[in-house]
Amino acid sequence: MLNETYRGMLAHKSVIRETFMYGKQRAAEIGYENVFDYSLGNPSVPCPPQFTQAMQNLLETEGPVDLHGYCPSQGDPGFRTAVADHLAKTFGLPYAQKDIFPTTGAAGAIAHAIRAVTQPGDEVLTFAPYFPEYGPYVAGTGACLKVVPPQAPAFQPNLDAFEELLTEQVACVLINTPNNPTGVVYSAETLTRMAELLTEKSRAYGHTIYLVSDEPYRDIAFDGRPVPYPAAFYPHTLTCFSFSKSLSLPGERLGYVAVRPGCEGEDLLVDMMAQISRFTGHNCPPSIIQRAVSRCLNVTSDLSVYETNMNLLYDKLKALGFEVERPGGTFYIFPKALEEDANAFCLRARAYDLLLVPSDSFGVKGYVRLAYCIDTEKVERSLPALEQLAASYRK
Repeated sequence: MLNETYRGMLAHKSVIRETFMYGKQRAAEIGYENVFDYSLGNPSVPCPPQFTQAMQNLLETEGPVDLHGYCPSQGDPGFRTAVADHLAKTFGLPYAQKDIFPTTGAAGAIAHAIRAVTQPGDEVLTFAPYFPEYGPYVAGTGACLKVVPPQAPAFQPNLDAFEELLTEQVACVLINTPNNPTGVVYSAETLTRMAELLTEKSRAYGHTIYLVSDEPYRDIAFDGRPVPYPAAFYPHTLTCFSFSKSLSLPGERLGYVAVRPGCEGEDLLVDMMAQISRFTGHNCPPSIIQRAVSRCLNVTSDLSVYETNMNLLYDKLKALGFEVERPGGTFYIFPKALEEDANAFCLRARAYDLLLVPSDSFGVKGYVRLAYCIDTEKVERSLPALEQLAASYRK
């Protein structure tokens, strides 16, 4: 028999992917250059030359058996040590090799982290708006995802509602900063109060409530402002990172879980995740990618293009009368739709070949997400279409 759980999921396909595929179809009809596709968060800038050089050097100098062989279940030791050293220098926390577990991107990191700190039936809290795949990530562990309602228009976490939902059944809290879909960076004040609440409730309930911090956009920050590092505020933090955005390597599927030094279970968690891999069939990212990236931890792609694109869109949206919070990072912006039904607004936008994603799947009504990881020239050419869309609501 077919598995009915996964068969049922066919009726709930990703609206982001559906919009992206519509864009492919439309591009075949009128030309790619004429479709303003803001649907998918697929980096548009190339990886840094240091990564290409590292790959070439490894292929030229290392033996094929060593280069393409299995690495240990906990990951490549050199990669783990390099990541730990990089985090220690960047954030001033004494990470060591034993604290780093390589994964297939941030998705794999979240899946491993949540499995390691929850039991089936536990609750996991997250804040709306949130990345919709959190639902299946958490459901796959046997835990239950509970969503803290949003706090528009600034979209900093709603900590009053969070405190009410932070019951004894909560085993961990899943956050995302800089945030997909809003681009909002959680402030130091927000993270300080969140840590205070987690500490207070952990003590009251007699068990540690873990913080799982999803940070694939950490290096895409605007206005010269660093992104506050959640693990610096709360000791029981598992940081989930991906090189998909910082190095523009989404297809290579490399990330990691970093167990904060001093975290409860620090000496066990990485080994536990290696056992989780046996259950899930994860089996470590490719050896060569771990080794190449370990040589590129102090560089990023040219991420400045995203700030350029953000400023173009933010300024235009504000000029057209949209309610929108200025992003502090990522390559997403989250304006309020010009009608209550965000799905209807996105369908109307298609008449101008603007492909936007409605906010419903992110746990919020009435907003849309634009992923502006496209060429700046195309962003500029899309602005008249935005003007036409806004004008259509004034007729």
